[in-house]
Amino acid sequence: MDRPDVWVPERYARHADFVPALGDAILRQLNPQPGERVLDIGCGDGVLTAALVARGATVIGVDASAAMVEAARARGLQVVHADAQRLPTTAPFDVPFDAVFSNAALHWMPDADSVLASVARVLRPGGRFVAELGALGNVAAIATALRAVLGIRGRAPTFPWYFPAPDIYADRMRRAGLEVDDVTVFPRPTPLPTDMDGWLETFAGSILAQVPEKERGPVSTETVALLRPALCDERGRWVADYVRLRVAAHRPR
Repeated sequence: MDRPDVWVPERYARHADFVPALGDAILRQLNPQPGERVLDIGCGDGVLTAALVARGATVIGVDASAAMVEAARARGLQVVHADAQRLPTTAPFDVPFDAVFSNAALHWMPDADSVLASVARVLRPGGRFVAELGALGNVAAIATALRAVLGIRGRAPTFPWYFPAPDIYADRMRRAGLEVDDVTVFPRPTPLPTDMDGWLETFAGSILAQVPEKERGPVSTETVALLRPALCDERGRWVADYVRLRVAAHRPR
């Protein structure tokens, strides 16, 4: 893979267990049926992939993190180590899927057009695509704080995320050959199971890695201090400023 693997399954489970928990709504929207063949893009450690399997679907997961793939396979799941921006055309992707599912993963893939082209390619005619990802404005406060702290050090950080506006993402789906059924954007302030330090460690590792190792602790500390008045209550409970984009589409018959 082009980018270093910054995912640590144990850390993810500790600081980000809300991700699969909040994915239950999008899973219900997919409504997988017994015997359906489903592709889970960005399956991570496989918590929601296992939920799809439990509903009777035949599921193939794909993830770009070798560590997360190993964790998902430890659950007994069929998972391929690959980047969905360059999804292979070989098995098991050479047989059409009834549905493609993705939760909280597509915003880690900046080449959205390539991902959506792959989605359209692997779906059977009439097959459906259901996904949730970060929308424009997602973690805006966190990103602004990181920019400010790194800017003081003379650094302009590169962010790994793509948070699209709903109309832009709908246009991308149409250009890929998908028929758009629904596009919804909504704020979802998200309580964190630990704290902002844990969030930064889990989700901003590639940003912190852009400064020398000795600077990473101070950068994290200063970022947390900037965010505390806005995102932490008087009892020390942190809430991340999430804005989500939920989409549904299908491949025309």
